Amino acid sequence: MLPQSGTAAPDSTAILGDDASPERHRLESIQRSVDTFTTGVIDSLPVGPSWNCLELGAGAGSIAYWLAERCPDGWVTAVDIDTRHLDAGRVPNLYVQRADITHENFAPGAFDLIHARYLLCHLSVRDELMARAVRWLAPGGWLVVEEPYHLPAATSPFPVVQRVLDGYQRYCREQGADMTWARGLPALMARAGLSDVAYTGNLGCMGGLDKDRWFPLIAQAAPALLAGGLVSEADLVQFSEALKNPTFIDIPQITISAWGRRPKELAEVPTPSEPTPDRPGAPSRLTPDSAGGAA
Repeated sequence: MLPQSGTAAPDSTAILGDDASPERHRLESIQRSVDTFTTGVIDSLPVGPSWNCLELGAGAGSIAYWLAERCPDGWVTAVDIDTRHLDAGRVPNLYVQRADITHENFAPGAFDLIHARYLLCHLSVRDELMARAVRWLAPGGWLVVEEPYHLPAATSPFPVVQRVLDGYQRYCREQGADMTWARGLPALMARAGLSDVAYTGNLGCMGGLDKDRWFPLIAQAAPALLAGGLVSEADLVQFSEALKNPTFIDIPQITISAWGRRPKELAEVPTPSEPTPDRPGAPSRLTPDSAGGAA
């Protein structure tokens, strides 16, 4: 059964709770369901063994570890506001950095590949961060962003999903997230000056027994949904029971993956001003402006 008591304490950079065990479960569920899609997208790019990569919102680290093995002569910087789930010693060319990326800055032209998944849609400064990420790319470098596009809750064939998903989507909006922002990713990349912009999608699965990814997500968000009156305890019980039914299968979202390449000469694009840090960090091409933030 889903948890039915307690309260969540969302912060400016994450709408979900940060209790270690449920969060680990949620992150691992994402990895199981989406990693093959993500690695397929990145493998379609001309990734070199000496590339320097930035993984924004590294989570439990699966993509950061994979990139480190994929680029053994380069290095991978894995950034997250909560690094408890990352193992810095797993591969020698991995640098784990605890930071709030809404306040973090990196040296212009520092990375050959920047990847972010299920991150920017939750941040109020998502458009600004996209523009900043483009400037962090080396000439010829690639930006890959993967975000969920939620389908309208009312279109679900299951009344309980209509209620639970509607409550979750309203909660996201209240916290400043935009679960339909992903639709504009290709246009945002093109306007930021990237070339060779392309995109694809991956259908999400709710239900389908062991294929389900949504139980950990709703379970973790349940206390906040109940506290805000966005769902009822009866809704959560019914949802939990429905997940045990092999005929309960729904498509709540599409993960949109978009990517583009920084040309040799990047045209000037109007962006909000930002400070340029002047102290070196580690690795040598990384210049952190701050480390840490609300977890």
